[in-house]
Amino acid sequence: MSAKSNAPVIIKRKKVVGGDGHHGGAWKVAYADFVTAMMAFFMLMWLLNATTEKQRKGIADYFNPTIPINRISGGGEGSFGGTDIFSEQTLAKNGTGASQKHSTEDREARGNTGAAAEDGGQGKEEADARAFAEIAESLTARSGESMVSPAMARHIVTRVTDEGLIVEIFDVSGTPLFEAGSETPTQMMRDLAEMMASVFGLVVNRVAVGGHTRAHPVVLAKNPVWDLSSGRANVVRRLLQDGGLPQARIQQVSGFADRKPAASNPMAIRNNRIEVILLRRGR
Repeated sequence: MSAKSNAPVIIKRKKVVGGDGHHGGAWKVAYADFVTAMMAFFMLMWLLNATTEKQRKGIADYFNPTIPINRISGGGEGSFGGTDIFSEQTLAKNGTGASQKHSTEDREARGNTGAAAEDGGQGKEEADARAFAEIAESLTARSGESMVSPAMARHIVTRVTDEGLIVEIFDVSGTPLFEAGSETPTQMMRDLAEMMASVFGLVVNRVAVGGHTRAHPVVLAKNPVWDLSSGRANVVRRLLQDGGLPQARIQQVSGFADRKPAASNPMAIRNNRIEVILLRRGR
């Protein structure tokens, strides 16, 4: 026999590992969970920034599984159109009426099939929204017509908040609302107050008045900002009443001193301002 036939037989065994060198697919599941969590986080941050407090409460109520949901208890139409899952603020209601057989008016459920609300079937919030828009247009001439002169319009800014319609009137360089360092109103302030009393006669909402002043140097022995802001707010309250606003509609008169500046510079004259607020009904 040849030497070649006596050569040892060598068997090579190759170990095959799955996963194509990536140690399996478990990392893909973990990565997918991470991406999903990050997307949920960014959605949460967007919602917090894009909604009001009442809208966030409505969203939270909607996803609460312990709250009974029926065909009239949800919010309004469109994205975030509703403010709360409840048609009333305190109790969930069943069917088209209240839970009790003989319910009071304030416990009746509201909705398309429920009892008619005030203002010809429209809710208070819808009525307030229409009234605020009408008054804001009258004050700012956004609709092309205004009840104020161009000189008066320079002092006015309006905005709608959860509290109501805020009409902010402020000092303009060369045209202050009050005499320097005093509670004596200028003729511009008197004209503005008379005009607002006339415009506010279009609605029945209650009114709050807040006074704000610019900051003063801390070296002053007696800082007048508190007395000045509250005194000016009270003067505006009297001017509104003299202009025809019923006394019963005045809900609150407050002085905020220099604690809530409107301009980045706390000593800017822009911070000398009066905020007259048409409160939402129910406040």
